[in-house]
Amino acid sequence: MSKRKKVLIALAVAVTLVGVVFGGAFAFQRELIYLPEAGPVPGAAAVLPGGRDVTLTTSDGLGLASWYFPVAGAKAAVLVAPGNAGNRSFRAPLARALTARGLSVLLLDYRGYGDNPGEPSEDGLALDVRAAQTFLVREAGTPLIYFGESLGSAVVTELATERPPSALVLRSPFVDLASVGQRHYPFLPVRWLLRDEFPTKDAVARVKAPVTVVFGAEDSIVPAEQSREVARAAGARTIEVPGADHNDTVFSDGPELIDAIAGAIR
Repeated sequence: MSKRKKVLIALAVAVTLVGVVFGGAFAFQRELIYLPEAGPVPGAAAVLPGGRDVTLTTSDGLGLASWYFPVAGAKAAVLVAPGNAGNRSFRAPLARALTARGLSVLLLDYRGYGDNPGEPSEDGLALDVRAAQTFLVREAGTPLIYFGESLGSAVVTELATERPPSALVLRSPFVDLASVGQRHYPFLPVRWLLRDEFPTKDAVARVKAPVTVVFGAEDSIVPAEQSREVARAAGARTIEVPGADHNDTVFSDGPELIDAIAGAIR
């Protein structure tokens, strides 16, 4: 076999391998982005006395099981848009801490999370959070605080541009999904491949409500500088937790986070 032919074969193999890698990354990207924990999920009353199991109906016809924890005389209600992993049971400590501060809480589970039907996507999550907001407007009758964690920050920020809350609290927000993906997959052209964008920084600049951004100084998933960029774009109040990583318990029910949410409406 000639040297030229060997080079052409090697080149063809390399191109094929690159195509396989890129094609697989494109085809299975949502399995890398969305990491739902399947059900079953306990009843809301088993988590917190007075908790209600509710079904949120999306505009595309899905019924999403979620938890609502009403508080008599609540000064506000908190719509919790979770991050990309787990299910609503993972946010039970947050609900306990917020209701103890006099806030009603809706723990949303997106499509495909917990025991819910459907497959998650950027467009789908936008419909899910609108169903949650519609429910709270009808049920709570109080000012609304949107709270989003990580990917959920992008979800509620987009909602806030269309349906402004009384306050918006973002925990560990990223600039956009491609910026996070490029950090973790530097060998891939992430921005070209992504089907879901979640442009938090661009959207938050259009939000009229007061914004608070909470993040960990040592976040290994969403770099702290990305959260700072989002905060600057929003002109937000910023709370940086020294030494905290992305999934530390301080971001479950720690005082910095709970104070930020409870103090978002004064």
